[in-house]
Amino acid sequence: MRVVLATHNAHKVEEFQGILGAELPELEIVAYDGPEPVEDGTSFDENALIKARAAAAHTGLPALADDSGICVDVLGGAPGIFSARWAGHGRGGEANLELLLDQLADIADPHRRAHFTCRIALVVPATGVERVVGGEWPGRLAARAHGGGGFGYDPIFVPEGLEVTAAELTAAEKNAISHRARAFREAIPVLRTNLIPD
Repeated sequence: MRVVLATHNAHKVEEFQGILGAELPELEIVAYDGPEPVEDGTSFDENALIKARAAAAHTGLPALADDSGICVDVLGGAPGIFSARWAGHGRGGEANLELLLDQLADIADPHRRAHFTCRIALVVPATGVERVVGGEWPGRLAARAHGGGGFGYDPIFVPEGLEVTAAELTAAEKNAISHRARAFREAIPVLRTNLIPD
């Protein structure tokens, strides 16, 4: 069963394949090469569905899409759905990270709580099924970046219970505990029910 992953982000494709491969070897995840829709939803759920619907319509295949971001308590949940463009369109991950660090420069460690959120949408054009599931990864934000792995805000995110950033974890360690891993644990039974023939 081929399933299109509605992203042009190679990091996400690798991460999804790493998480899904062991659990659902019947699914072949293929990259999406169609046009990117405008993500004008007001929630992670809405944006995930917008992307999955566009990929399903373009390819005719079942489509998976995620919308994820970092939510900082002291900023009222921001950057949230604007995580990928927090520093402005086209500015990139480093600018987003630096802006967030600057905004939190005077915030003491006990008040730097944050969590990554991931919402995963499945759209199956043949049956009309649309489902959204999700997961959260609690932690706090470090005062400066550490580690060379991961991407996005990983170098400043310290997962709950750890003293290292997400960028200091191996890919396997991150894939076991991340927000996407948690969302996928919720998604696997949904995928089995809707995509794997009995």
